[in-house]
Amino acid sequence: MKILITGICGFVGSSLARAFLQAGGHQLVGLDNFIRAGSETNRAELKALGVQIFHGDIRSASDLEAIPAVDWVIDAAANPSVLAGVDGKTSSRQLIEHNLTGTVNMLEFCKSHRAGFTLLSTSRVYSIPPLAELPVEIHRGAFRPDSSQQLPHGLSPAGVAESFSTQAPVSLYGSTKIASEALAVEYGATFDFPVFINRCGVMAGAGQFGRPDQGIFAFWINSHLGKRPLKYIGFDGMGHQVRDCLHPRDLIDLLEKQFSAGKIPSGDRIINVSGGATSAMSLRQLTAWCDEQFGSHKVATEATPRPFDIPWMVLDSAKAETIWNWTPSTPILHILEEIAAHARQHPDWLERSAPF
Repeated sequence: MKILITGICGFVGSSLARAFLQAGGHQLVGLDNFIRAGSETNRAELKALGVQIFHGDIRSASDLEAIPAVDWVIDAAANPSVLAGVDGKTSSRQLIEHNLTGTVNMLEFCKSHRAGFTLLSTSRVYSIPPLAELPVEIHRGAFRPDSSQQLPHGLSPAGVAESFSTQAPVSLYGSTKIASEALAVEYGATFDFPVFINRCGVMAGAGQFGRPDQGIFAFWINSHLGKRPLKYIGFDGMGHQVRDCLHPRDLIDLLEKQFSAGKIPSGDRIINVSGGATSAMSLRQLTAWCDEQFGSHKVATEATPRPFDIPWMVLDSAKAETIWNWTPSTPILHILEEIAAHARQHPDWLERSAPF
């Protein structure tokens, strides 16, 4: 099978490419616009591994004219920050062009070539108000849902399920992804090509670009090792907020199954894929892990929350397990150790991948 990965020189795209190449059986083509600091570091390695990489932008339909026909597209190109367009540093229009217009262009590409389409979506499609107001309690240095109180529909201690509300507000970023999901399903149904939506939690692993709004685990470990300033922001200012994490290579088994799937109900084409409760960790717990690895490092506090912050975000991937027999295979401690090893080998990684 010939596969096109958009955003192939980003962390997720390059991780998927390496995993596919290691498994064998597919020919890979990649597209990247190289606007993210750090993306150039992956270009030479992937080309040496035999990946044909095109320099282009999914926002520009004409850039896709040079791309050869493929059997499947994995869309990993996006601005993945929930603060994009509202942080005073990025453009809301560019966010929408990247994440929505770009998806439309890729769907038109798939229509033309009769190619399957997988959208790597996000946990940020879920409605912010009920998540921000979630009743929580502190347990072992981390928030968890307070089961003694009524929890929102679609949320349990196992995580946020696909039945949880996606009603706005979900952030500009989240709205571009939920709109992309709807368009992708419509294109697939209208023009009869397979479409899958994989809603991913926080991706993490070695070589992730060191931005706190996109890769908090890698940013925290690299910053702690380098004794850079760190700060608990929002809620009680103590770092109890929780996220789960997933290594991108754990998606390969799921993607392979989706490639060969026959007709399945449209509702089963949208699933959560994440590390789940067993891979969830608070910033406070992550700091304690870093202290053991690198020595103590003081973290500042600021109780004022940022826009769109939520105290606990863990995805429930039970539907993926039921439909696809998929569960993540890389434990969180292995992910942290991999990031730490990379950080030790590349002490300048933050400057290279996320210059401030």
